[in-house]
Amino acid sequence: MSTSLLQVRVEDTLKDEAAKIFDNLGIDTSTAVRMFLKRAVMENGIPFRMTLPKATYNADRGYRALMEIGQASEKNGLSEMSLEEINAEIEASRRERRDAAL
Repeated sequence: MSTSLLQVRVEDTLKDEAAKIFDNLGIDTSTAVRMFLKRAVMENGIPFRMTLPKATYNADRGYRALMEIGQASEKNGLSEMSLEEINAEIEASRRERRDAAL
């Protein structure tokens, strides 16, 4: 397969900012351009968006909440419940609410 040289003029700051994003995605600028061109052919148009969150995602709050739930379930003797037991508890609670509403 023969290849062609593709040259594109862009501002230095744009090139540098894009290169940083591509680096965070684990690819170089040439690979990103090839991906864009291949996908454009497949889609017959502008193909896709590859984005990174602008802010760093921090899962600490969610992790702490899961840990607290786990500790509470152990404290209340519920940590070893089977899925069937959990579903039975949920169904019993729903029945109680339905009966109380009547």
